[in-house]
Amino acid sequence: MNSRIIKLQQTESPSKFEQVPPVFLTDETMLARKNKILAGMTEEGFDALIIYADKEHGGNFEYLTGFIPRFEEGLLILDKKGQATAILGNENLKMASHSRLAVSLKHCPYFSLPNQPMDNEKPLEELFVEVGLDKMTKIGLVGWKMFSSALADNKKLFDLPYFIVDAIKNSASTHARLENAAHLFISGDKGARSTNNENEIAHYEYGANLASNCILNAMDAVEPDISEAELGSYLTAEGQYNTVVVIATTGPRFEKANLYPTYKRLEKGLPLSLTTAFKGGLSSRTGFVITDESELPANQSDYLDRIAKPYFAAIATWLERIAINLPGSELYNIVEEVLPQDRYGWHLNPGHLTSDEEWMSSPIYKNSAEILKSGMIFQLDIIPSVQGYTGTSAEECIALADESLQKKIQSTYPELWQRITIRRNYIINTLNIKLSKDVLPLSNTVAYLRPFLLAKNKSLICAYSE
Repeated sequence: MNSRIIKLQQTESPSKFEQVPPVFLTDETMLARKNKILAGMTEEGFDALIIYADKEHGGNFEYLTGFIPRFEEGLLILDKKGQATAILGNENLKMASHSRLAVSLKHCPYFSLPNQPMDNEKPLEELFVEVGLDKMTKIGLVGWKMFSSALADNKKLFDLPYFIVDAIKNSASTHARLENAAHLFISGDKGARSTNNENEIAHYEYGANLASNCILNAMDAVEPDISEAELGSYLTAEGQYNTVVVIATTGPRFEKANLYPTYKRLEKGLPLSLTTAFKGGLSSRTGFVITDESELPANQSDYLDRIAKPYFAAIATWLERIAINLPGSELYNIVEEVLPQDRYGWHLNPGHLTSDEEWMSSPIYKNSAEILKSGMIFQLDIIPSVQGYTGTSAEECIALADESLQKKIQSTYPELWQRITIRRNYIINTLNIKLSKDVLPLSNTVAYLRPFLLAKNKSLICAYSE
């Protein structure tokens, strides 16, 4: 029987794919999205959904319209017959004509920025009655998340602003039921957004590829005396919106509650954390600004064996064992077996769904009955936290795809398929990970981990002994 050994050895870096243009969602995809939501509404008896958006919480709104209301707020009302109304503020009225979903437009200056003109002001209640809300019996409220409390009534927890919820209550019939309906969009194995077709995977691969290029560029730029800010500049690209706060932090984090890169300069021997993300993908790394194990701090001299190697083994196991039709609880248990929580301190989900936002939801949790499906896009996200030790990180994005979906990608997006093939070959042949046949790496740096960031030609790999 072969046993796995984790080694730090000289390794070529993964390929970078540059000048990869974004892929737009097709009209067919947008119609399919609408139909998935309508089917969910029919199954659960909703007369309409009221879907909220702002800049930070626009994913469910954008799923149907193709845009977010940027610096304003917005509502999309979708009834069970498929009729849609967009309620927008002053500076997003023009977006109604660009919506990928045909919408009737209503103006609500309450959604505009403070002190802007209040022309065409109407109470929200009046707008809701004009849409017919007062005649409906079951209305779904969709903010940006569903709730999974074991104590509260999750259907009655709403994450829309109070003034909107209050107006809905005031305009709806006294017999109407209001329920949180975000699960129709983001529920782990049943939500419309949890699975993606070939067009959506190509659309999101753009951001995953971009994030991994950025993380490679930043790691290659690591040298003593470079500033966090200089490294941070490598973690933005092509004018794209970052879906997380960019991290380029050396030494102690959160000094004076600061989250952002500063002019602090890297010093040899200190830890360094790097993270960036765009729609479709996040890349993150943590390690030491050193060349080899002899330069580790005295109180972490066993960091490689205590933290980095076990973490890498867990990453490799995750990539080998994840599969379509696997229950989320089983993958959770696999990670717990190879990286026990009581020894390695992780407590969040070891992997979650991602798309327009960095964390959408996760079917991977303790006792989960949710099933992993073809078309899911995952962020491989295991976060060890051991007292007295610097952490480690190699967060990246993959898609699960069955044979049918793989063939569709190969046929429709041959250049994407070529990138996926090169990435799979690197993971299998260079890192020696026995990658699941269902895994399509969407980023270039899946499983690529340099624990010592000045040793730019060395990474962790799997080896096997008899």
